[in-house]
Amino acid sequence: MYRSILFALVLFALVLSACSPAASPFPEIGGLSSKEGWSLDAAMEPPSADYARSPEEAGEGSVSQERIVIKEATLEIVVKDPPQTLNMITKLADEMGGYVVNANLHQTRTISGEEHPRASITIRVPSSMFDEALGLIEAESDRLPVRNVNSQDVTSEYRDLQSRLRNQEAAENQLIRIMESASKTEDVLNVHRELTNIREQIELIKGKIQFYEQSSQLSAIRVEIIPKESVLPVTIAGWQPVGVVRDAVQSLVNTLQFLATTLIWIVIYLIPVLLVIFLPFYVIARLLFRWHTQRKSKPGTQSTS
Repeated sequence: MYRSILFALVLFALVLSACSPAASPFPEIGGLSSKEGWSLDAAMEPPSADYARSPEEAGEGSVSQERIVIKEATLEIVVKDPPQTLNMITKLADEMGGYVVNANLHQTRTISGEEHPRASITIRVPSSMFDEALGLIEAESDRLPVRNVNSQDVTSEYRDLQSRLRNQEAAENQLIRIMESASKTEDVLNVHRELTNIREQIELIKGKIQFYEQSSQLSAIRVEIIPKESVLPVTIAGWQPVGVVRDAVQSLVNTLQFLATTLIWIVIYLIPVLLVIFLPFYVIARLLFRWHTQRKSKPGTQSTS
């Protein structure tokens, strides 16, 4: 009975330590014997110094000291021959040691009703050749390409996954030791169940670590290849409606600009100048008129009296 309680407590502690990414790795169980069983005191010994060392303390060659950066880019280029450019990008990825993730070539219809090929492709190239690949692809464009580059530093997430992996692997070793020393069928089944869960977690963590490593080593470049004909002005029997609309809008803007400029000159310049010039004459004319009116009214008043 006492051994069953101890067995359950140790198993519960193992599960807790494996589920916590920040927890220190569970120590290896010592004092195991097929005759004497296992000892709880030996299982709770502190981990050795060599085992508890972090990746940063392990040496400068540790992978976790490197920065894990994932680079991705999206390009839009305008070319005369999309199928030819699609083949060029495919060969470029192969020559650089990368590969094509996916590629698509289809027909697109312009406003005038014509059909032209349009393509899209996603490739992965070594991160060291990322900028070179972008430059070579952009050089194929007949117009200024549209570029969008994103960089994501996942170093902290990568190190956290490595720490979780060490904890899970330590818990796995402990469960294996316990299962080897267990004598009851019920104890063996309980340990086997927990061991299966731990191994599933280990596989998931290893998959994420592998994804980060591959994504940082091989950068993704997505390219939209647009045919040149689809971005040319629309022409109908030699007449370009887009050009006519542009000229009409420009003429309207010029006319409104002229009217606004004229109004500003009238309000700010012409009216003040006219006031300065004609206001003195108006005042003088007004005074003369009043003087003449008063002088003319005096003789009439005298003659009446």
